[in-house]
Amino acid sequence: MATPLLAALVAASLLASPAPAESTTSGGGTIVFTTLGRSRYEFDIFSLPLTPSPAAAGELRLTDGVSVNYNGNFAAAASDSVLFVSERNGSLNLYLSPIPSSRREALESSSSSSPAAANLSPLLPWEPIALKDRPSLTPDGSHLVYVSTAVPAEEPRSSWAAVYSTELSTGLTRRLTPVGVADFSPAVSPSGDWTAVASPGEAGWNGEVEDLRTDIYVFLTGDGSRRSLAIHDGGWPSWADETTLFFHRRDSDGWYGVYRAEISITGDEADTVSVERITPPGFHAFTPAASPGAPGLVSVATRRPGSDYRHIEVIDVSGDGENAYFEVTKTVSPHAHHFNPFISPDGDRVGYHRCRGIRNGGGDAPLLLESIKIPGESRPPAEKLSLFRIDGSFPSFSHDGKKIAFVGLPGLYVVNSDGSGGRREIFSGNAFPTSWDWKRKNVIYTSIGPDFATERTQVDVVAITLATTNNNDDDDDVTISIKKLTTGGENNAFPSPSPDGKWVVFRSGRSGHKNLYIMDAVDGEEGGIRRLTDGPWSDTMCNWSPNGEWIAFASDRHNPGGGSFAIYMVHPNGTGLRRVVHSGDGGRTNHPWFSPDSKSIVFTSDYAAVSAEPVSNPHHYQPYGEIYTINIDGNNIRRLTHNSFEDGTPSWTPNFLEPKDVGEKLQASGRCAFQDCHWLNIEDDAQPEELIYGKSC
Repeated sequence: MATPLLAALVAASLLASPAPAESTTSGGGTIVFTTLGRSRYEFDIFSLPLTPSPAAAGELRLTDGVSVNYNGNFAAAASDSVLFVSERNGSLNLYLSPIPSSRREALESSSSSSPAAANLSPLLPWEPIALKDRPSLTPDGSHLVYVSTAVPAEEPRSSWAAVYSTELSTGLTRRLTPVGVADFSPAVSPSGDWTAVASPGEAGWNGEVEDLRTDIYVFLTGDGSRRSLAIHDGGWPSWADETTLFFHRRDSDGWYGVYRAEISITGDEADTVSVERITPPGFHAFTPAASPGAPGLVSVATRRPGSDYRHIEVIDVSGDGENAYFEVTKTVSPHAHHFNPFISPDGDRVGYHRCRGIRNGGGDAPLLLESIKIPGESRPPAEKLSLFRIDGSFPSFSHDGKKIAFVGLPGLYVVNSDGSGGRREIFSGNAFPTSWDWKRKNVIYTSIGPDFATERTQVDVVAITLATTNNNDDDDDVTISIKKLTTGGENNAFPSPSPDGKWVVFRSGRSGHKNLYIMDAVDGEEGGIRRLTDGPWSDTMCNWSPNGEWIAFASDRHNPGGGSFAIYMVHPNGTGLRRVVHSGDGGRTNHPWFSPDSKSIVFTSDYAAVSAEPVSNPHHYQPYGEIYTINIDGNNIRRLTHNSFEDGTPSWTPNFLEPKDVGEKLQASGRCAFQDCHWLNIEDDAQPEELIYGKSC
């Protein structure tokens, strides 16, 4: 496909919302950030026979073991190929791969150096860089239907997820989702005429993933016309035939259940004839999959009481009596999560993705340092910018660009910025975040104590000095000294030094509220301290600009205690306070860090809301939060990451790291150390209003 996606959209005049503006963000170098839990899994797509059998020997791995592969679907025209999402090569894209005919062939194709892996090409062009998810092919194989975040939403804190259709022979692409609306989880009907989606409609998203409510809409696959509401309160649709849809819903009893709906499409309306719940309360069932090749059968992912894992089950709904349930994955991989099943068109096999690690937990993951492609990146050599994900929170570069410090919550580590040499633990307790002194070599500022704590919690700012023999940074003989800079310990955190090396700005809860203070960089409070901000709110996550003129910070001063944060700037003398960016009421915009030229800020935000149904993406604490840059005057916001994960704690160095290998420089461990969504937990004796929720996935 020679025609870039966005160019095809514009040339065909089929795009109903504006293309991203050409970036004028200044400052080159390297941005490094974290994705929560990214090193905790390596997904591949597997399949098993759909019908009950002693099938442990029949599990096939359908993908090649390269990077992270998930949300698969069998090609509509045949069952000999698999469509899937892969994170290889620094961005999410869609791939089509032949299915191995045997376990032996699957094992032989697992090597990343195999011809199959080397020749695997994305179905869609790289530009624009965006999330691409939940793929389906029309029955004739001519069009690919999928979710993409290629085009910004019109309003902040609105999802960019929309459904597109691309003609594979020409690259001609249509947006099927109306402007101002987000669509998730598209499913193409067996004829290819209709597509069903889960959509929050104009109501949008209220900020809590457990409360994301969607309805199911149906429209013509060809052009998105004749869109109509088919089912209230439903998600993850799957067609069994042209009039039967399965979907999931969370009911007032707290359990996710799977439903079957009979619909009638007449004229411009889709009418619901009947809706029937096919799974009872008492366990979670979600992400259903049906196929015309398996009439009367539907595959679901379940979370049963007493189990920590999702498993794939098949339900026989063909009888008039009680439905019959058959376990598919529990006997094969009892101690692993299995996600988002799909059934082959011939009804022979059920596919799913799971971690290719042997079990959950155990072992230490190697460092993950991954180069991420940047959307629309075209800069002069002097302003080249690279983007890296690291396996650690609050990363920051030493000022010579040779080392990165980060925290593991607990633990503080230093690693070579090229990923070589392994990680070195320099502090074993809980520390957050990290920032290097501008003038004194190998001095790292951090705060020690509990994170997400109250104003009076014991947390102190410290300076950690790394001293090596003969001043050789590669020397294994490192002496570590820790100097406490704050006294009293009333939640002193987020230190950031001034570029002249004289001062450190930090937040403290000593007044009963979290405000900003400036103290002596060497002697701490004993050398002098003054208050920078004052008010009954939380000012935090501060960063001093390289030119010394500004301090950026996150604050809820616009709605104290409301949980919403925006980014502000103030001069070190306390003048010039102004707000730079806010994602909206209830929004979270945090962790600002200045560009090397002090003209831009990189930050993390829920500015683009969620990009996928959260219950289908449970291996992240909260499936939102992307990395952005913005000019300090509040103009030219630019999205750098596109995924359904939680990206955060970015920092920016003037040193440009050449992404020699786009993709993982070191592979994740495959240890699968993650839990399901905490908000799915329900106490045995709880009433519906007493459901136990965590903050998010």
